[in-house]
This record gives sequence, structure tokens and C-alpha cells, in this order.
Amino acid sequence: MISFVSTVQGVPRDTGTASLYQRIRKVLTRDLLVTLALGQVLSLLICALGLTSKYLANDFHANTPVFQSFLNYILLFLVYTTTLAVKQGEGNLLAILMQRWWKYMILGVIDIEANYLVLRAYQYTTLSSVQLLDCFVIPVVLLLSWFFLLVRYKTVHFVGTGLCLLGIGCIVGADILLGGQQGFGEQKLFGNLLVLGGAMLYGISNVCEEFIVKNLSRVEFLGMLGLFGSFFSGIQLAIMEHKELLRVSWNWQIGLLYVGFSAFMFGLYSFMPVVMKRTSATSVNLSLLTADLYSLFCGLFLFHYKFSGLYLLSFFIIILGLVFYSSSSTYVVQDPRVYKQFRNKDNQTPYEPPPLCPRVLEPTVIYTTLSPEQGDEFPVKVA
Repeated sequence: MISFVSTVQGVPRDTGTASLYQRIRKVLTRDLLVTLALGQVLSLLICALGLTSKYLANDFHANTPVFQSFLNYILLFLVYTTTLAVKQGEGNLLAILMQRWWKYMILGVIDIEANYLVLRAYQYTTLSSVQLLDCFVIPVVLLLSWFFLLVRYKTVHFVGTGLCLLGIGCIVGADILLGGQQGFGEQKLFGNLLVLGGAMLYGISNVCEEFIVKNLSRVEFLGMLGLFGSFFSGIQLAIMEHKELLRVSWNWQIGLLYVGFSAFMFGLYSFMPVVMKRTSATSVNLSLLTADLYSLFCGLFLFHYKFSGLYLLSFFIIILGLVFYSSSSTYVVQDPRVYKQFRNKDNQTPYEPPPLCPRVLEPTVIYTTLSPEQGDEFPVKVA
């Protein structure tokens, strides 16, 4: 029977003597501000993807979600898969395929279908509805991180998450008060269900991505995603959308939208692992909530949406929630008997820590922060 942590030494405690100014400086560190800024870059990319998808689906009647994803996977293949192919050693493409090809194949299919469901939803529902219902990815990521990555959260993390979702609620309230974007009738329900399904798959993909980029490498994740993503999305494209592509009235505007979408999607896929390695899947998805606001602000000029002061209020509430969430560290409980890592080798025996007593394994607790620095781990003693 495993004895869990009962005594933790070396964890700094708040003495309550620091002034308010010192507390603010302690929370609003340079790393935290950089983390927030990186998250907003991802939000802007998400906003750009939503706008280009909305123009393609509504204005040009180009309903090709699989083709749009296929272009991104081809770019990932050309850049990152070829990098793995010329790499030497364990990180070589052939070595990775021999060890864990089927895991990346499943991950590739999940990512493809997540993109397909969300992009397909733009044909049936509104831009803001897609952005709002996509927030379902947050509880999915929280639960998967808790059970599979063994991440443990503190009260401040749940408070920050609640504030972010409260900010989204302000956006919904503003839409109701303004009476705008009432949807597309019965089709809106189908579109909303597509978004919820895509959000669930995105949550699975994001948690897997966090584990891979923190334990393996960003290039390996993107390279294998490009390999299997381009292969399976190509098959899906040939089966489901070949006739739709022939019906597209091609011109320079549609071509420019496809190029822009591919560039934004490639930038999002390339940049997100960098941010996720610095923070976590949960923190990244909380940061992406501001994409809803950017979409609405763009809608004020492009789609003539009505303005509400609740939009600005929701933006500041979401940012406040991000500050709350990022102000404290999470910790990961790792038990070598129940936590099986993604990287497994047939010729390598699992690592076992020195026992406390015969036949008793010692679990470990690792403290991590959303803005990691050198020497950020604290000693832990098990009583």
C-alpha cells in the first residue's frame, strides 16, 4: 500500500508581512507577463482562423473543412517531418515510428476530426457561438490533466478558471441584451453539437501535446502530426470533399483566404507547443478565451455587430482570471507503479526509485510553475 505525502518541507509560506505593492510585484512577474502576452498571440491566431473560415463558408460558399486542415498538415509535413527524416539518432523518423507509431496515428486521427467538426460548425452556427461553445475544452483538459497527467490544482486555480468562464458569460449576456446573432434556426443546434464534439477532441489532443512537448520534443510532435495528419486527412478529403472542391468558384479572393487560413493554422500549430511547454494545456486554453473578444471586436467593423460595454468588462475579467491562475504553481504527483510514460522502449526496464523499506516504493511530488525557472523544485519528504 502506497503511503502518500504527509509532510512537505521547503515550501515557502506567506508570512503576511509583505506590503500590497510587494504582493502585486510578486504576482505580476516578468515571466507571468510574457506568458500572458504569448497567450494573446495564440488568441489572435485563433481569431484570424475563425474569420477566414467564416468568410469561406458564408460569403464564398466554400465548405471544405477537410481541405483546409489538409493544407496545414502538408505544411507540417514539409517542415517538421522532413526535419525528423534527416535527423540522426533516437530522434530519427524511422526510430520514432518503430517505437510508438500507433500512438501518433491515434493522436493524428483525433486532431483531424477535432478540426473537421469545428470548421464544419461554421456552416451552421454563428462565429461567436463557435468561440463560446469551444470553451467546453477547458473542463475536458482539467479532468484529463488530473487523471492522466496527475496534475493537482489549488483553490486559486479553480478561482481563476471560474473568473475566465464568468468573462465568457458576460459575452453571452451582451449578445442576449443586444438581441443579435440569434442563429440559423434549427441548423444552429446541429452546429453547436459539432463544436462540443470538436472541443472534446481538442481537449484530448491538447493534453497529449502537453505531455509530448514536455517529455519528448516539439519537433517530434509536429513532425508525426504532419505525417499521419496529411495521410489520413488526404484519405478523408478524397472520400468526402472531392465533389465540394470541384464546386468551388475559384478566384484570387478565395485563393487568398485559403493561403491566409493555412498560414494562420501553421503558425498556431508551430507556436502553441512553445507556449504549452512554458505553461500547460489548461493555461493555454484559458488564454484562448480572449479570442472570443477579438472576434467580436472584429465583428463590430466587418459584420456590423452592436457594441456593448460588457465586451470590455468580459475582457478584463478573463485577464484577471488568467492572472489568478498563473499566480500559483500546480504540482504533479508521480507514482512509478501507476504512471506509465508515453515513451516506452522494449529494451529498457522501468525506473524504480530506492525503496523506503523492502517492497515499498516511494512516490514523489514535483512542484512545477507556469513560468518555470531554474531551481524551481522544492524538496519533499515523505513521513
